[in-house]
Parts: sequence; C-alpha cells; structure tokens
Amino acid sequence: MAGSRRKRSGDSFDAVEPPGDAELVAAVVTVTGLVEFLGALSGSEVWLLGLLVFLPGAASALGTVRQTTFVAVWTTVVVTASVLLRDRDAGHWLDRLLLVLFTIALAATSVYGCHRRIRREHAMLRLRSTAAAMQRHILHPLPLLTDDVLVNGVYEPLQEERLVGGDIYDVVDSPFGTRVLIGDVQGKGLAAVGAAFAVIGAFREAAHREPTLTALVDALDAAVVRHNSYAAHTGDDERFVTALIVCVGAETEVQAVNCGHVLPHVLYEGTVTSPELEPGVPLGLAELTAEPTTVGWFEFPEGATLLLSTDGLTETRSADGTFYPVDERLSKYVGLSPTELPQTLHDDARTFAVRGAPHDDVAVLTVRRSQRH
Repeated sequence: MAGSRRKRSGDSFDAVEPPGDAELVAAVVTVTGLVEFLGALSGSEVWLLGLLVFLPGAASALGTVRQTTFVAVWTTVVVTASVLLRDRDAGHWLDRLLLVLFTIALAATSVYGCHRRIRREHAMLRLRSTAAAMQRHILHPLPLLTDDVLVNGVYEPLQEERLVGGDIYDVVDSPFGTRVLIGDVQGKGLAAVGAAFAVIGAFREAAHREPTLTALVDALDAAVVRHNSYAAHTGDDERFVTALIVCVGAETEVQAVNCGHVLPHVLYEGTVTSPELEPGVPLGLAELTAEPTTVGWFEFPEGATLLLSTDGLTETRSADGTFYPVDERLSKYVGLSPTELPQTLHDDARTFAVRGAPHDDVAVLTVRRSQRH
C-alpha cells in the first residue's frame, strides 16, 4: 500500500490523508499480480494467496471506509476464485475452506476497524478545533503591535497536536507603557493549561489597573494561589509559574521583574548582553519568602532587540546531554531581523537536538520598539 500523509491545519496535525482512489487501485492490483506471479513461479498459488488477506488491514489503517470495502471485496473475490479454480485436490478442501473463511473474517473486521478509526479521528478533529479556539483566546497570535513595541516570535508545544502547552506569553498596551509577559507553568496537561489561563487572565486585567510592576506581580501571584486553592479542592496538583514581566515605555531604560524565569537578552549593534535581574520566586510561591519583589532596570535603546524565551530553548539537549548554547548561537545570529531570529533559533535548536529527545514546550519572543513610537 502507498504511504500515508498528514494534513496540516493551523498549528496542528489533523488526520491521516487517505491515498487517492487511482493510487489505491494501482497498489492493490500490483500486489495481487505479484502474489499471483510468485505463486505460479513456486507452484504454491493457494498458499501464497494468504499474503493477500493483509491488504484489507493495511487499507483500514490508511484509507476511507469505501476504499477499505473495495479492497476487502477484491481480496475476498480473488482468494475465493483462486481457491476454487486452481486447487482441485479434494484432499485439501478443509484448508481451502479455512483460507476463504479467514479472508472473509479479516475483510469484515478491517471494514469495521476503518469505520471506528475514522469516527475516532472525526471526534479528535472536533476536539482539536475547540482547542484551537481556546488557544486563540489564551495566546494571541503573533506578531503583536502596540504604540511602544512590535512583538514577534514562535510558540510550539512539546506535542504539536496538543496545541496549548505550559508556556505562556502576552502583551498589554497599558496606560503605564507596554507590558510584556512570558512564563512557564510547572507541569503539563490540562491542569497546567488552567494555571496558564489564570495567569494570562489576571495579567490582562491587572496590567491596565496596577501602576507598578510590583503590584502587577502581586496580582499574578494571587491569581496562581487562587487557582491552586481551587485545584486542591478538585484533587488536581498545585502549580507554580516562572515568569518575566517587562514594561517598555518612552524611556530608553525598561523595567523588568524576574520571577524565577530565564533571563532576557539584548541584541544591539552586533553585541549580545544579558541584563542582570534579581531573581525572585515563581508566581504562586511568594508566601514562602519574606523577600520583597524587586524591579530591575536595563537599557533598551532604539534599534535594539530584546529576546525573551522559556527554558524549552535553553534546556534543549543534544544526544550527548549538552545544553543548547544560546549565547553562542545568538552571537552567530545577532544580525538577523527580529522577525527571522525566533524561528531561526527554534529551527537551530531542533537541529541541535535531532538525535536527542525534546522535553519541553518552546516559546521565543523578540521585542522591538515600534515605528509608531
């Protein structure tokens, strides 16, 4: 049978694309002719016909119900006709009968299995369509433009078919400047998505209300604590969220709060620097420390590019366990545009780990002062 392909819709794989009818007929006829030829050549036509009974099973895995039914009927007719017309030795009638009955049973099972597979794929497609709609509300499509910045980037969950992962980002054009969030929810699964939605919802509301980043971070921490309280009552695991919140205004210096997240990088005039930000505790864990939230400042001049990422990039490993050298690669790609840089880094990290196992979601953002500013 011809190989299967997958159709891609948006950011997810949808379903196995069945082979064309002409392609399927050609494959079935070719296999049948090959079996007949080998049978005639070896003098064991009937026994080699047993190879044909696997055709309906292959069709049920790759084709439509109609195509599987065609292959099942074709196989049954060929096997039955060959048994009746070629082997006239009465002493083998039980073997011939068993071969025909086995062919019919496998053909019927294959059609039923194909029907179940397609029904399950349709159910998954509906589920993924719902997930895609949720993703558009949870994570706004990039690029994002405000009066202060243009944010571009790439986002990819560990499992592409899952659509929404534990990495989060958002951009809010607030009265106090543009506030950019990037974060990583601890853990995976739907519970992690729930925590991600709690943080993003709180960020979109509090970023407009709170005049300081410390108050904004307190609001995000409270949102995670409330989510964990609800999770505890429903039997789910509690979560924490590492995050980096940056505020870009008219000044060349920008404010940032690091809640246990990966440090940013500033690319400017061929150089790469990583601002020193006081590390704070992840969101949801503030009550465990008496240290106050610390706001850091660093230079972000006109023409510079601010790179934000999650540990899905920095902790990408090769087959020998070596971490992806982000600083070294950034020095190599420092001349790329903010639009090209995220995808280039992402592709380079995938190539770096081609023989290793990806282990986390990946989000890479570039922030550039917008032309409107």
